[in-house]
Amino acid sequence: MKQRMALYLQDAHDLRDGLDYVRYAEEKGFEAVWQAESRLVRDAIVPMAAYAAVTNRIKVGSGVINNWTRNIGLLASTLLTLDDLAPNRIICGIGAWWDPLARNVGIDRKRPLAAMRDTVSVLKRLLAMERVTYHSDFINVEGIELDVVHGRKEARNVPIYIGATGNQMMEMTGEIADGVVLNYCVPPEYNQKALELLEAGAKKGNRRMEDIDRPQLIVCSVDEDHDRAIDTTRELLTQYLAQQPHIAKASGVTTEVVTQIQSILGWPATHEQIIKAKHLVPSELIDRITASGTPQEARRKVDEYVRQGCTCPILYPVGGDVKLLIDTFAQA
Repeated sequence: MKQRMALYLQDAHDLRDGLDYVRYAEEKGFEAVWQAESRLVRDAIVPMAAYAAVTNRIKVGSGVINNWTRNIGLLASTLLTLDDLAPNRIICGIGAWWDPLARNVGIDRKRPLAAMRDTVSVLKRLLAMERVTYHSDFINVEGIELDVVHGRKEARNVPIYIGATGNQMMEMTGEIADGVVLNYCVPPEYNQKALELLEAGAKKGNRRMEDIDRPQLIVCSVDEDHDRAIDTTRELLTQYLAQQPHIAKASGVTTEVVTQIQSILGWPATHEQIIKAKHLVPSELIDRITASGTPQEARRKVDEYVRQGCTCPILYPVGGDVKLLIDTFAQA
């Protein structure tokens, strides 16, 4: 039986190389590609359009955009545009962003649950081609609709997945979203609590757990040389544990380790600072929260996440031979 499999791309590769990786993943039976948008480095929408344009079957998701910086009308029209390019292949992955980045660009992430609920509610209605009036603390629209004159006027099939980390956001995801993008840099057993929260939310929304898709980001460094794969992952974790404290907390990393790394890394971090601090990330942590090592080791670890409720691994190649990673998990 084939296992659903997806590829995750962020900023570690040239964009044109990314087009080759996505085409290769489609050829090898991958279900989807997800494009990151996290640090102030690479927008998700432009690469998504490029991936959609050079492929025929693979789904293209945002993994994840935030719900603060795009006006709801613009967000809906952007997704409609992508769906015009690749009908029924676009997935909207959306998250509540994180501090200090959001704060540093002037976003006050007050009441993130209410803000996300409003975003998902209005976005669904707009993509259903409804005319929407909606007034809240976060969205104020009066009689707007997707104004299609030339083209498909039917409702668009763009499922909405929330990138949830905190408990309350996870529960709300089970209530209102088509799926969850489970976080990376967490151990497989993290999913046990996540599934409990999703189920509680599903009950609130009179839904079944089977209705909620659960793809999961998984850091995956594959190399025939075990030590080289581990070292590549160590550099990534050094940066992320310092800059995304919500991930560090979910990973169970001690405050002491995070503080030590943060004392070395600036914002944004330089490669030299990452190299200087990477020794602080213990090898056992890499083994616990990533799928790094030889192809056989990576497959075993990814299987653990699937056994813990992940429905579709989204593999994040942090370096090395991306085509080797795709070959390792090929489904075609």
